Amino acid sequence: MHTPSFSPDSVKVLAFDIFGTVVDWHGSIAREVQTLYPQVDGGAFALAWRAGYKPAMQRVMSGELGWTLIDDLHRMILDSLLPQFGLAHLSEVERQHLNRVWHRLDAWPDSVAGLTRLKSKYIISTLSNGNIGLLTAMAKRAGLPWDCVLSAEVFRAYKPAPAAYMGVARVFDVPTAQVMLVAAHHDDLAGARACGLRTAYIERPLEMGAAHPKDVSPQPGNDLHAVDLNALAAQLGC
Repeated sequence: MHTPSFSPDSVKVLAFDIFGTVVDWHGSIAREVQTLYPQVDGGAFALAWRAGYKPAMQRVMSGELGWTLIDDLHRMILDSLLPQFGLAHLSEVERQHLNRVWHRLDAWPDSVAGLTRLKSKYIISTLSNGNIGLLTAMAKRAGLPWDCVLSAEVFRAYKPAPAAYMGVARVFDVPTAQVMLVAAHHDDLAGARACGLRTAYIERPLEMGAAHPKDVSPQPGNDLHAVDLNALAAQLGC
C-alpha cells in the first residue's frame, strides 16, 4: 500500500536498514549459538546481545566513548554477556569467532530476489549502523547485490542522527526527497522522514523470534508499507 501523493518515479536511491530488515539477526545468532553451545538458550542469548546495542551506541553519541565500530561495540556487549550464560570460560579465539556471527547473518528468504528486482530500477545501498567490513562480509556470504555499502562509519554518526540520512543524499548528489529509506523499524523511518527522505516500512513480524512476534500494523507517515522486499518491488514497478 502507498500514499496517494507518492510516485515511484520520484525516487532514485533506496537506502536499506540491514539488521532485521534484510537479514534475520535473531534466528541466525540463535541457531549458531545453539550449535556451538547446546547448553545455552540461543534465542535468549540473541535477544540479550541485541538489547545492549542501543545503550552501547548511546555511550558513543553522548561522548562517553570515542567513535567506535559496531564490531567493537558488539564485542564489548558480548564480553559482558558471557558470564550470564555460563560462557565466561571462552578463549579469545572463541570470542572473536562468536563476535563475527554478525558477519554471518542469513538473509530473509525474500531479500536477495527482492533486492535484485529493486536494483533493476534504483540504486540500492545499505544505510546501517554496522561497519563497512561487517556489511561487506555479510553481503558476500549472503549474496546481497548492493550497488554501494554505506554505513554510519562513513558519516561517523549512528542512526537516527540526521548526518546519516542526509549523508546518503550527499553521496549520490540527489535531493533528500529522491532517497527512500527501507526499514522494519519505525524509529529509523521517523528519523529519515524528519530529514526529508521518503520511507517504506517492511513487515518483519519474526524479527525478535517466533516467541516474540512484532506488531507490524501500518503506522501513519510512511509512503509505502510492504510485507517483504518482493512486495515492495511490485509496488515500485520492478
